[in-house]
Amino acid sequence: MKKISYALSAVVLVLSLVVPIVADTIRLKDGSVIRGQVIGFKDQQFTIMIGAGSKGRRSRTSIYVEDIESIEFDSATAAGSPANGDISTGNAEPVSQPPRSNPQPDSASSPRTTNPSASPTFFTIKVAVRADNTNNGWNNSGLVVRRGQRLRISSSGRISLGRGRYATPVGLSTIPDNDKLMRNEATGALIAVIGDDNDDFILIGTRKDFVAQRDGVLFLGVNEGDLNDNTGTYDVVIEAEAGAGPR
Repeated sequence: MKKISYALSAVVLVLSLVVPIVADTIRLKDGSVIRGQVIGFKDQQFTIMIGAGSKGRRSRTSIYVEDIESIEFDSATAAGSPANGDISTGNAEPVSQPPRSNPQPDSASSPRTTNPSASPTFFTIKVAVRADNTNNGWNNSGLVVRRGQRLRISSSGRISLGRGRYATPVGLSTIPDNDKLMRNEATGALIAVIGDDNDDFILIGTRKDFVAQRDGVLFLGVNEGDLNDNTGTYDVVIEAEAGAGPR
């Protein structure tokens, strides 16, 4: 697989002088840091738009997944649909949010990986998951996963559920809520769903390792019916397998 060329180091140096107002932070394994906007992912490469440039002109560069240590999305875009839309194609159309009404019965959890001999490469994405009703209560992680891709998601933090109640990502099992999406799981727990047309919700809590059962954008949210009086965020770290495909 190709490596980042020497020219990229020069690009990083030049572009570090011009930092966009809204910027994702891409940390490379060689210690370099790029601030820009991730607008696409294809053929194991992230496409990144960088800088405001003179007269509003911006430049773009592509970086292979294997050269990236981590990506931290700007909170202005991580809380909802990224400004770039679908990160896998660079499509400018916004990604719609999954519905939060009429939840179906909770489905079984996705199976854990069972191949101990494999040593895949993972890249990291950091997301702040809002607890309120912004974007229909779903936070777009900016990551499009593929069926068969291994994901490791961990979380921390504390949110307010209103009326003096506070929860961590594991949620509060003592609060009844007939309107929450996963009715058999704790209220306020961190949950996920793959795709905006899917109700196969996944309980994340403080840690979840699983294999994606379908293609789609990964959304994160809070397991509660009424989000209107919520405040705060969960800090989430997503480790996604690079180069994954259908199995």
